[in-house]
Amino acid sequence: MNEAFAGPAAGRVPVLRLGRVLLVTLQGDLHDNTAQQLQQDLSETVVGSGATGVVIDISGVEIVDSFLGRVLAEIAAQSGLLAARTVIVGMRPAVAITLVELGLTLPGLHTALSTEAALELLDARPGAPRQERP
Repeated sequence: MNEAFAGPAAGRVPVLRLGRVLLVTLQGDLHDNTAQQLQQDLSETVVGSGATGVVIDISGVEIVDSFLGRVLAEIAAQSGLLAARTVIVGMRPAVAITLVELGLTLPGLHTALSTEAALELLDARPGAPRQERP
């Protein structure tokens, strides 16, 4: 069976599959149960699909607190252990400022300004020099 996404059921965040990349869009607050379910769904989908990248769009998130920061870092760590890189997109300036103020470094996470840039980043070979655009 080749499903386009897992969910959305109650308490679940849809996981869209784009080739070897999984796309997750967060909207509003992420509660404890939903965060745990998302982590489980992503891990299972990475393994089941052979995905090599996870893109998490947080443009619909107004505030990133220490809980969401920890969840994002845990997703990146789990995905990394399963051989998939994680890229966060859609970060608002206020969110970036808050993350710095909270001292959250989010190890294992890469960032990009857009989904397209994230897909390009994930498509690049690890260790290969990045091509700068004029």
